[in-house]
Parts: sequence; C-alpha cells; structure tokens
Amino acid sequence: MKGHQICLDHLNGREAAALVVDGHLDDLLIDSDAPRPGTVYRAVTDRPVKGQGGLFLKTPDGAAYLRGVKGIGQGETLLVQVTGYAEPGKAIPVSHKLLFKSRYAIVTPDAPGLNLSRSIRDDDIRDELMALAHDGMGGSQMGLILRSAAAGADAEAVSDDIAAMRDLAETVVGDQGAGPEVLTEGDGPHVLAWRDWTDPATVVTEQGCFEEYGILDALDSAKAARVGLGADASMFVEATRALVAVDVNTGADGSFAAGLKANLACARMLPSALRVRGLGGQITIDLAPMPKKERKTFEAALRAALRKDDVDTVMAGWTPLGHFELQRKRARLPLAEVLS
Repeated sequence: MKGHQICLDHLNGREAAALVVDGHLDDLLIDSDAPRPGTVYRAVTDRPVKGQGGLFLKTPDGAAYLRGVKGIGQGETLLVQVTGYAEPGKAIPVSHKLLFKSRYAIVTPDAPGLNLSRSIRDDDIRDELMALAHDGMGGSQMGLILRSAAAGADAEAVSDDIAAMRDLAETVVGDQGAGPEVLTEGDGPHVLAWRDWTDPATVVTEQGCFEEYGILDALDSAKAARVGLGADASMFVEATRALVAVDVNTGADGSFAAGLKANLACARMLPSALRVRGLGGQITIDLAPMPKKERKTFEAALRAALRKDDVDTVMAGWTPLGHFELQRKRARLPLAEVLS
C-alpha cells in the first residue's frame, strides 16, 4: 500500500493513532493513565536535590522533577509543563519553559519574538506568514513560532491557530490560583496526529481501521525484539532497566560489505522502530563489523533518519568498544507497558 495513511481508532479502550507509510507502521500514539506531555500544572515546590540543580514539586498527579533551577525556595508556586513520560518509580519530568503548540503555531511565553520555521524558504510565503504573525500577536509580549505546515495552509486557518494558542497561553500564564492544579491537559493521540503528522495523507476514522490496515498485525510484530533489515540481516531492539540495546546482525554473510549494508539499514529503520515500541533514554547500538573508515557513512545515514524524526535525540558518539550511543527523549510510553 503506497502513500501515507493516518488511522484513528482505539486499542483496549484507549484512544490511539497510527501512521502508515508505504504499508509500514511508521509511528504509533496510544493514550494511557500517565499525565500527557504538554500538560501544564500549577505546582508547589517541595525539596531541592542537592548537587544536581533539581527540584521536586507537588502536583495533582504526584511528584514532579524540575531540572536546572536555582534560588527557588520550598512552598513556592510555579507553572510547569510535562515534557515526557517518567520511568517506573520516578517523578514526572517537567520544564518551567512553557510551549503552547498546535498544527501551525507555537506560542512561547518565555521567549519573545516572531519566528518562522527554517524549512520555509520561499520569500513571498515568509512575508505573508510574518504578516499573519504580527497581526495575531500584536500587543503581546509572548513569542510565536510558525511551523513548517503553515507554509501550505489557508491563511484563515493559520490565524485561527495563532489566536487559539495565544488565548490559551494568556489564560494559563495569567493564573493567580494557589495549590497544585492541572491548568490544561496535553493533547491526546487523535489531536497529536492532526497536529504533528502534517505530510499529505489519507485519514481513516472508521472504528476497526487498525485491523483493516494491518496495524494490529504490525503491533504483534513490534512486541518482538527482532526487526528485519532485508535479506538475512536483522536488528534486535531490547529494553533493559539501564538502556535500550540494539544488536545488528548480518545473518550468514559475515563480510564487511554485508556489515555496512546492515548497519545502514539499521540507521534508516531505527527511529521508526523506537517510536513504535515507545523506547527512549540511553540507546546503545552494537553494529555489525564494518571498516572504521565507514563510520562517517553510518553517522550520516543515522543523522538523516533522525532529521525526519520528531523525538529529540542526541547522537552521543562511539564508545571505546565500537558501540554507537544515542540519548533519546522519553516521548512515548513503552508499547509493552501500554498494551499490558
């Protein structure tokens, strides 16, 4: 099946969205009982973590952890936003830098200025969008970023998006309440699919579309560690308590040529495999044997694949043993946990 399909359905009674690209399950969003990323709390400071520059906070959903803060005492009220999912037994990760994000517009209360996505290069389009930005944010001290999807959108839709995000931001930032409270919840899978999957696609909303489009079968495959890389090659993606281990194998062919081919296939497919499985944190890749001179080739392929990925990932580099490491935001809950 060629092209992009966005399927909106439910899994085990939970709202879910799947992105299928050329018949391959490329991304998956499933709702859960955990606080959604994007949720904004009025939180109360609890206690600092000495030596780490962090602070525990009280929220209606339990303890949260805020990094990189100084000079904040116990019992103070802060506005914070959930940035990802907590590891089991750990506090909710939050940031004091709020973002109000929609399909076309991101309002940034703590970062003034009007900006456009760097991928928008047409000067006429940039001028039109900047005019909309000035109109929509006139008189506000907040910042605005217009996303790449705004370039091909109807001007009225972009203006409506700017107005909606500005109104939400002003309401939340203007809060004068006391005590822990949820001020706005993060978006669910169906809204996130509309917001972030902006490439042209067929949108399917009929109940049962996950079965019709083979997504349930793809999820059964994703529960296993093995990911085929073509021919006999494969990679195994397995989560441990400390890290996610990725082991690349060439099968019967142990030559350097086969190793490079398998490693490049791993680079292209790894972001999707991690998204669908909901894996993040430290990623360690045990690559198939290849000449050292080809490391740059592998890095370039992986960097290109990550450029299309919407989950923040840092390419940390090579270890003394020849493994390659990544540090990836926990932007999804592990698939095994959500479906258990």
